[in-house]
Amino acid sequence: MRFGYTLMTEQAGPRELVRHAAAAEQAGFAFEVCSDHYSPWLDEQAHAPYAWSVLGAITQVTERVELLSFVTCPLMRYHPAVVAQKAATISLLSGDRFTLGLGAGENLNEHVVGRGWPPVNVRHEMLSEALAIIGDLFDGGYVNYSGQHYRVDSAKLWDLPERRTPMGVAVSGKQSVRRFAPVADALIATEPKPELLHTWDEERAQLGQDSSRKYAQLPVCWDADPEAAKQRAHEQFRWFGGGWKVNAELPGTSGFAGATQFITPGEVAQAIPCGPDAEPIVKSAQAFADAGFTDLALLQIGGDHQDGFFEFASRELLPALNEAYG
Repeated sequence: MRFGYTLMTEQAGPRELVRHAAAAEQAGFAFEVCSDHYSPWLDEQAHAPYAWSVLGAITQVTERVELLSFVTCPLMRYHPAVVAQKAATISLLSGDRFTLGLGAGENLNEHVVGRGWPPVNVRHEMLSEALAIIGDLFDGGYVNYSGQHYRVDSAKLWDLPERRTPMGVAVSGKQSVRRFAPVADALIATEPKPELLHTWDEERAQLGQDSSRKYAQLPVCWDADPEAAKQRAHEQFRWFGGGWKVNAELPGTSGFAGATQFITPGEVAQAIPCGPDAEPIVKSAQAFADAGFTDLALLQIGGDHQDGFFEFASRELLPALNEAYG
């Protein structure tokens, strides 16, 4: 596996995220992923800058790391044609280091445009149409499209990178895997489920396609004080325990606070490696390696606790992870 760093827009402001991106590259991370949210999950996180402005700035302070949106929802808040334009621009600014990560989104971010929140099967239909539109625009020339959910009238991307921007799609079950494996360049998932990856490869093989990159994410809470790490992980990341079927539906931070009010710091610490040592993180990465993921992005919890993590990652964590799985 290769190991990356998560630029979590829900826990840091735009200037801090750009600085973190440069520091993560210096620390030795191979790639960086950036969340794209209109709202944090919990009030305690307290941030939500515009991811695409942040990514544009990051292209100018990094030289080596690959960059991914992790993930962008091209359904309601953004029209697919606009997402294609943004992705092509980031690819050009980064020198072809960008992969467009896409997903079916969360009510938390998409409800802000006042169009309601459709059921998951409709969201998958919308994402399929969005992928078709974006792919056609990446191919060049004028695009017209008339679908059940979107229309495009004579759109063209006037600035395209030499390399066609790869598209990754977030999946969570066999239904989404079967729908998107044939049309995506990479898989994105949050749980180490081997069956998802096996089905993904089988679907691609049936069409004569090669195996693809497979990205996952692992939240960690490094701190010299183990108890402080547990408390911070609980305060800022207890929302994670609901699972994506729940997380995709709740509309605001108050809903996540209510849904997680009885989760204890100890329960969070059982799911997220907390403390000063590399060994628990290395052990947690094992499930992703065994499942077959090629790329694992680490997410350090706490927007103002990144500098110490970079030193720890460079000195101890990344060498241990690369020795075990690299």
